[in-house]
Amino acid sequence: MARTATQRTDQGDENTEPETAIYVYGIVPADVETDAEVKGIGDPSSPIETVRHGDIAALVSEIDADRPLGTPDDLAAHARILDASASEVPVLPLRFGAVVTDRDAVTGELLAEHHDEFAAALGELEGKAQYILKGRYDERAILAEILQESSEAQRLRDAIRDAPEEATRNERLALGELIANTIAAKREADTRTAIEALEELDIDVAPREATHERDAVYVACLAEVSAQPDLERVAGDLAKKWGERVELRLMGPLAPYDFVRTTRPGG
Repeated sequence: MARTATQRTDQGDENTEPETAIYVYGIVPADVETDAEVKGIGDPSSPIETVRHGDIAALVSEIDADRPLGTPDDLAAHARILDASASEVPVLPLRFGAVVTDRDAVTGELLAEHHDEFAAALGELEGKAQYILKGRYDERAILAEILQESSEAQRLRDAIRDAPEEATRNERLALGELIANTIAAKREADTRTAIEALEELDIDVAPREATHERDAVYVACLAEVSAQPDLERVAGDLAKKWGERVELRLMGPLAPYDFVRTTRPGG
């Protein structure tokens, strides 16, 4: 189990060290303290800290002001900090790349200006986190299903079987287009089935765009962390319903990326 970056406490702020830039991950309640063993972006990386103002705080870490951002490790660290915290406390995630000069800038450009807005949003997220239900069609199973259902797919498959590629170019293109369109239609139907099943839990659901040609379902939902067993039950029921045709997994708890929009410092 991943170490969480945060837990609740009533301790005070850390001291400010102005010689480095400050990377901001997200917004949490002010009664959160950080774990000194959890490190953020950078190599070497610095511990995660909080900058507090009123009822809210920013999760931050020091970075080298001259270091470019954007490596895969940077992106992974950004998500890791937010997702680990989301299982313990409400989190408003900032988009990747929020950097300010120092801790005073975190307070002045972000926390003070948006204090009431952020505090209200954190209150609504108390006890909640994002989950992702993602499924991908098994290639062999979905192709067999399409061929069984479509006489045109069977005809095109037979036309190109054991034939030279250059002689059956049109048939191959037509079959590829038919398969892509059929998968898109199946994705739409299966996504609708998943959304209806999730909405029976009375939770917020947001479909995501497919990222792969064989994606079957890609849905985000915002739910009480205590409802995770119910989400797992729904995922299990769908997996049983779809059988080997869909490889399905439930991911979470995660930070609520699909359900909140947080202003960057100075934005």
